[in-house]
Amino acid sequence: MRQMIAVSVAAGFLMILADRGQAADRDDGAKLAAMCTSCHRLDGGDGSIPTILGMSPEMLTRAMLAYRSRERPSHIMRAVTLSLSDEEIVIVARYLAALNKQVRP
Repeated sequence: MRQMIAVSVAAGFLMILADRGQAADRDDGAKLAAMCTSCHRLDGGDGSIPTILGMSPEMLTRAMLAYRSRERPSHIMRAVTLSLSDEEIVIVARYLAALNKQVRP
């Protein structure tokens, strides 16, 4: 429970800190998201890999931090999140959430 609270607090704090440079974030987000969308299809996928459609930036950030901290088990997602800085996690989460709004009707 403590770990879940810590991840939630960290995610909220990161979202506040990352509120800057939206144009640069969009460009960086597109580059970073290519790694995500190579597995997580934006059309909803076939169910073999969980969808990221409809997730808020906060939810995506919390999920990625939980994979990094091993709160959520996945060797692949842990490796991916360890390759990203805290700031990059927030940037890609915001980008994907905004992209999700464009993809969904």
